[in-house]
Amino acid sequence: MQNDLNLYIVLQKPPAGIDFGLQKGSGAVYETVQTQRSGGHDLHFSLTVTVKENKQSDITPAFAGPFVHGSHPDKFIYIDIGTYAGQDSPIGGRIKIPLTGITRDIIEQANTNSGLETSILGTGKNGGPAYATVKPFAGWKVKMS
Repeated sequence: MQNDLNLYIVLQKPPAGIDFGLQKGSGAVYETVQTQRSGGHDLHFSLTVTVKENKQSDITPAFAGPFVHGSHPDKFIYIDIGTYAGQDSPIGGRIKIPLTGITRDIIEQANTNSGLETSILGTGKNGGPAYATVKPFAGWKVKMS
């Protein structure tokens, strides 16, 4: 059994003038979608992932789809930055947003509402874009309609 799960990401106040977008696909054959140039305000992304039946665990779901990267149970989503998002810029990299902590119970709650959401900082300690795995990561919560 499998079903779709809507995910919503808020990138909080990334530095202005830089492109950010969702990475669809992997390796050399990826594209960046929902690309947005930051004006210093929050950016919003939405996507759908597939939740597959995980025969090895009733608690930890298996995620799939063109936006999902990594191996189970450490799946994640990429936000591309600057050159990775297709911008002609000296800045380039990715933010890695974990899918860990999403349980079957949370998915059931999300399916009766409108999905799951998370908010992450878009600016790093040096004032530039945040890169690498989000730390600390507050996790995913049910998005209320």
